[in-house]
Amino acid sequence: MLTVNDKARWLAYDDGMKWLEISTENCTVQRTLDLIGEKWTLLILRDAFNGVRRFDDFRRHVGLSEAVLAGRLRKLVEAGILRTVPYQEQGSRTRHEYRLTPKGRDLWPVLVALRQWGETHVGDPEGPVLDIQHSECGAPVRVVVECSDEHAALSPTEVTVLPGPAARRRS
Repeated sequence: MLTVNDKARWLAYDDGMKWLEISTENCTVQRTLDLIGEKWTLLILRDAFNGVRRFDDFRRHVGLSEAVLAGRLRKLVEAGILRTVPYQEQGSRTRHEYRLTPKGRDLWPVLVALRQWGETHVGDPEGPVLDIQHSECGAPVRVVVECSDEHAALSPTEVTVLPGPAARRRS
């Protein structure tokens, strides 16, 4: 069992398994990054959260090639993060808009956290490009890590990280 002094060092549980001895083959962070960890994918998601829906709008705003955009959108649809919705403008063929699914909307705190870190460490000296505010009171929105008992604003030194049930010894 970890003590307060060594919990940030990822030390052992009962059988003495340490972080560097744990296989990362089934790591959920790795699996998530396999889906959304590429720069263009995150920028597509940023735009989707800000109301962009159509292929040409993504291409113009994000600034990537049609082939790369098509591949990223296809991957997000296959993963269930985006869904396609058909639309047709007068005199044109049927096309598809891309809409966030509930699974996709669950990524919103991740993007807000990235923005929050960016504003703190690499932001424009003039201020934020986007000002995210609570609709009811106008207060700035921020991401906070808390436990399920609502002890908010926890730091890495205030948590204990133990191998979970899916942890496997590295071979």
